[in-house]
Amino acid sequence: MDDSATNTQNAARGGEPGEPRVVMVRSEGDTLGPEIIIGPHHLQADEPGPVGEDAGPTPYNLLAAALGACTSMTLALYAGRKKWPLESVTVVLRHEKLHARDCADCETKEGRVDRIERAIELGGPLTAEQRQRLLEIADRCPVKRTLASEILIQSRLVE
Repeated sequence: MDDSATNTQNAARGGEPGEPRVVMVRSEGDTLGPEIIIGPHHLQADEPGPVGEDAGPTPYNLLAAALGACTSMTLALYAGRKKWPLESVTVVLRHEKLHARDCADCETKEGRVDRIERAIELGGPLTAEQRQRLLEIADRCPVKRTLASEILIQSRLVE
């Protein structure tokens, strides 16, 4: 393994507190179910049968989980700053691909578009106005904003 690959593995395993961690995904052979390493955290992704062994969430499940986690954290932080009585947040997400022609609200009119349905349940004695404001704040979650923006992904081979 060359130095850059070793550096990537070391960065994925740790880093200074507060630094963003590198995400490393590693697989061997022709099997699905790669190992995901993020600092001290290890996860596994997979696909359901018959393609995979269903040993972990699919990549789209992980994407939805990132959006759900960010939504929950954003709402908890906002409610905490406002000292609102938010007792719990449950976010249920579902991803699907639609034909663009079937999506009245989409700019794209050809091919397929991705739709993530996000249902948010807020627990606690919140007023109707507080609930509505938290729904608005959910759309400010950084992961949602990233998914809704133009994303540039640059790929390179490591020798």
